[in-house]
Order: sequence, then C-alpha cells, then structure tokens
Amino acid sequence: MDNSQQKYPYSFSLASTLVATAMILLFVYATQGVLIPLLFSILISISLYPITHFFEKLRVGRATAAILSVIVAIAIIWSLGWFIVHQSIIIGKDATAITAKVISVFERAQSWIEQSFGIERTAMMDQIEEQGSKLFSNVGSMATATFGSIGNMLASAILVPLFSFFLLYYRVFFREFFFKAFRSVPQAKVNDTLNKIYTVVQSYLLGLITVMGIVAVLNTIGLMVLGIDYAWFFGTLAALLMLLPYIGIAIGSILPALFALAVKDSAWYAIGVIAWFQVVQFLEGNIITPNIVGGKVSINPLMAMITMILGGMLFGLSGLILALPLTATIKVIFDAVPSMNAFGFLIGEPEKEHLKINATQELLMKWGIVRKPRMKKKVKVDGDATPHELTTENKYKEANESKPPRNAGDDLKNEK
Repeated sequence: MDNSQQKYPYSFSLASTLVATAMILLFVYATQGVLIPLLFSILISISLYPITHFFEKLRVGRATAAILSVIVAIAIIWSLGWFIVHQSIIIGKDATAITAKVISVFERAQSWIEQSFGIERTAMMDQIEEQGSKLFSNVGSMATATFGSIGNMLASAILVPLFSFFLLYYRVFFREFFFKAFRSVPQAKVNDTLNKIYTVVQSYLLGLITVMGIVAVLNTIGLMVLGIDYAWFFGTLAALLMLLPYIGIAIGSILPALFALAVKDSAWYAIGVIAWFQVVQFLEGNIITPNIVGGKVSINPLMAMITMILGGMLFGLSGLILALPLTATIKVIFDAVPSMNAFGFLIGEPEKEHLKINATQELLMKWGIVRKPRMKKKVKVDGDATPHELTTENKYKEANESKPPRNAGDDLKNEK
C-alpha cells in the first residue's frame, strides 16, 4: 500500500491546524507595526481607485494619477482632523464655566444619593479618593502607552500614504503575482475572486463614507433642535465613530449628552440627546445602510461581533476598524475555495428559509434525513371501506428506516 496515500487521524489533522493557526496569529501580532499600516493602505488604495482611474483618463500618467489620488485623500483626512481639533480648542476655552456646572451637577447628584439611599457624602468621597489614587498610580504606564501610540500614529502617517501610492501604481503587477501564485487554479477564477474582493471592499468603504455623511447630518439636526451648542462638532464626531461598527454611535452619544448635562438646566436635554442618537442608530441599521450597501457585504451580526472582539484583542482600536472589511475579504476567499465553503457559509447572513417556523423540518428534508410527507388525499372506495382506508396519513419517515416486514404468506406466493 502506498504510504503517500495514507490518511492521518482526525485528531492529528485538527492539532496541526490549530498549531498552524496559532503560529499565523503570533506572526501577525509580532509584525503588526508593518501589517496594520499595510492593511489600511490596501483599504485606502481600493477606495481611491475610482479617482486614480479618473485621472488616468485625463492622460496624466499612472504615477501622477496615483500621487494626485493620495493627495486628495490626505486633504480630506487633514480637513476632518483640523475641524475636530479646532472645535475642541474652542470648547476648551469655555472649560472653566463648564467645569463649574459639572461640579454643581455632581453636588446635586450627591444630595440625591444621600436622600434616596442614605449614603453619606464622606463615604462617597472616600471611594472617589481611593479610585483616584489607583488611577494616578498608573500614570507612568499610561503615559508610556500614550507616547507609544503617538509614535505608532506618526509612523503610520508616513507609511500609509507611501504604501497607498505604490499599491495604486503597481496594481497590475500585484494582480499578475496572484496569477503566478495560483497556477493550478483556473486563471478566470482567480481573476473573478480578485474582482469580487475589490467589489466587496469598495462597496463597504464607499457605503460607509456615505452613511457617515448622512448620519452626521441627522445627528446635527437633532442637536440643533435640542439647542445644544457645537452641534456640527458633536454630530460629526459621532458619525466618525461609526468606524467602530455597532457601538460607534452609542459611544458618540455619550459626549454630547454629558455636555448637555453640564450646560443645560435640566437633565431632560441629555436624555433627549441619547434618545435621538438611538433613533439615528436604528435608522442607520435598518434603513440607511441596507439601502446603500445592500447585500454586497453579507456578514451575520454574530460573526461580525466575534471578529471585532478578536481584532480588538490583536490590534486594539485598529483591529476594531479593520475587522469587518477583512472578514468580508476572507468570506470571498472561503467561497472561492471548495474545501472552505462551509466556513464562508458560516460567516454570511442566513437566508429566509433558515428563519422560518418550520425551518428545521425543511432542513432535514433538504439533506435527506427525513422523507417528504405524503399529502392527505381522499380515496373513493366502496361503501364497505373503513374510515382508516379513506385517507392516507401525513407522516415523516427516516431515510434509513427499514421497510415493514412482509407476511409469510407473501413469501409463499412469491415462491409459487
């Protein structure tokens, strides 16, 4: 017997797969300083490709078109950053008045807790001082982490534009690399998979930008109606936090709510801010995003949350932002590989047939575990027939169920 065809035990295959996965994750974690800017550059270059293609139609040269596209992206990102920083400085000028109102709100909250629960102010102050001492004891480690993050941000600010330029300039060169790397696969399938990855990622990115613009306008309108100052700043900031799927708008509502609690005389303004942002989040999740993005990025919410958690554990904030586009890309690859189709199916959204009341019965019939039921039908017979003979029962039978035993008389008839 040929040893090359010998199958390994399932436990060995499973263990080797887990070890390989752990090694890949370890490599990804160790090289995140280069990998994260590269991943962001890939996303940015995909979103900038239509602009590059437009410049190339003007016959300005591929290198010039790539440079102009990157400059456009830098200008947009710089404008948003300048707006947020400028508004933060303006709000900071009123910090003294806001701090006084926050202290008054805190004192009223202390009085309410003391009257409602009988907790004295000294006990509350002791708890605050204890938590404060714990916080300041970690100032050194927090400062180190902060400066380290700033260093990473500065490095990314330099690497991402460079990577994006080369990805746009050498895009045909990289496409041929995939044709050479997967010679055993039909080239048409490789090309189709690359096109699907591009379509899915671009649909997600451009759809996200469009949705963020709509959400920013809706947030700002709600804050203006409530009479909250700096409505454009808080509305835009909350929309930008949509880079964190599912939780971005909820987090973005906290800051304007606290601001409203500090500058307004009633707490109902803060409640109104949170309520309006929740309405916007409902509209975004059920109406805006489905109509703009559609079904091109089909990831079920459970897998999206799991990948976000894993991305956050590996890469922190960057992992939360990269989780969904990377998961969508992985799904396209899994769908293209026959042995990985099941995992691509698991990542995608369930179909309507999986959510029906009788979905379990239909699934069992689809996979041949039970037989399809026979329809009830009337049978015309003589008047001497019993009621049991007038109808056929609607019953399920297991596919591997044995046939009922024959009578001994039937065997004798067959022998004759």
